Amino acid sequence: MESIVNRTVAEIVAEDYKTADVFKKYGIDFCCGGHTSVSEVCDKKKINLSDLERELSRISLMATASNNFNGWELDFLIDYIITVHHSYVTENIPRIKGYADKVAKVHGHHYKEVVEIKTLFDNVAEELMQHMHKEENILFPFIKELVIAHDEKKSLRNIPFGTIHNPIRMMELEHENAGATFKMIVRISNDYTPPPEGCNTYNVLYSKLREFEEDLHKHIHLENNILFPKAIRLSDNVMRITSMREH
Repeated sequence: MESIVNRTVAEIVAEDYKTADVFKKYGIDFCCGGHTSVSEVCDKKKINLSDLERELSRISLMATASNNFNGWELDFLIDYIITVHHSYVTENIPRIKGYADKVAKVHGHHYKEVVEIKTLFDNVAEELMQHMHKEENILFPFIKELVIAHDEKKSLRNIPFGTIHNPIRMMELEHENAGATFKMIVRISNDYTPPPEGCNTYNVLYSKLREFEEDLHKHIHLENNILFPKAIRLSDNVMRITSMREH
């Protein structure tokens, strides 16, 4: 990212909406007061310009490189999903909620759809947090146990949910529900198109919702299409070996 010293906050956010989270963290108004230069606002708020510039630069470096997910070991893939996608969801839910609350409060009387979008996102956010908790505390640890049992050629007993098909079926259903909710948000928001007179917060809300949905698609793809099918095959193999040893 080129030097930001003489650029306005509004210019930087307009160029890359992801920078809005950094400005919000530092208490910098990127909406109505966004036409102040970065150097001026840092002087006024006693913010270390180098720290701010460093955080903004990180945003431009966060483009995800292509990865051969299909070739990864399952325990490594699980750690990646938690570190990248679960962390993204956890960090961005409160941010989007904040933007949605503000837009609904300021513009909801005129644009009723933003109130509905806020409700839909609140609901899907709560469901996703519960969903990830179940994955991280029940399903994912069990898949890691399967990996160890397979690698060490050990038997596996005391499966709490009968078969791995049961929790995976539930996770896939919850994925479908989250996807359906975002389809409604896309429709209501006219494919994340803010009104021409929408403020910066309005624009950032829609951009963040689009980004969140795109991350969710990648997240669900890794689980539904790679992790879960391989975990089922691994489980069937380990259970078959366990059954043979018991007989």
